[in-house]
Amino acid sequence: MEILLALVIGGAFGAVLDRVGASNPNVIGRMLALTNLNLMKAILLAIGAGSVLMFAGQMLGIVDVGHMSVKAAYLGVLVGGLLLGFGWALAGYCPGTGLVAAGAGRRDAFAFIAGGLLGAAAYMATYPAVKATGLLESILGGKVTLGTVPGADYVALTGLPGDVLGIVLGLVFVVVAFMLPERVVRRDTRLAAE
Repeated sequence: MEILLALVIGGAFGAVLDRVGASNPNVIGRMLALTNLNLMKAILLAIGAGSVLMFAGQMLGIVDVGHMSVKAAYLGVLVGGLLLGFGWALAGYCPGTGLVAAGAGRRDAFAFIAGGLLGAAAYMATYPAVKATGLLESILGGKVTLGTVPGADYVALTGLPGDVLGIVLGLVFVVVAFMLPERVVRRDTRLAAE
């Protein structure tokens, strides 16, 4: 039953991603060029609403905190994030949207997925060398959170309760999503006329 539920939820999430344009590299390119921020608004709204629901659910005892974990902070995460952002801008897909695009029948998404699998294989093959660089060594004490987590040994960067901080940050994301303009950069009319 859990696998069936996961498939239904995953399929529904993929359908929503496709509907808001997240599986279209042109829409993502316009978002990253700041000429159409509708997708960014949808992303911020989803993150904010999800954060509010998750942390409020934890406070009410509906969401089991045991299913979540804090990952250790290390420089490799920053490098990986930069590589992901560069690849996202270059290809117009991130891993999830690439799979959704493949499901929608976009042929370029299959090349993106193949490239991602090759990249993962290259990382596995070079893992000992990457580890030797020190990029995978913990920083800031390893497992660090922004807010305190009751009953956990994680170092908190603030003295604020983590659930409350998660709700507040989620609400900030929702407000920003509604306040963002449709575009920051106007499309050059000379280019549009060509």
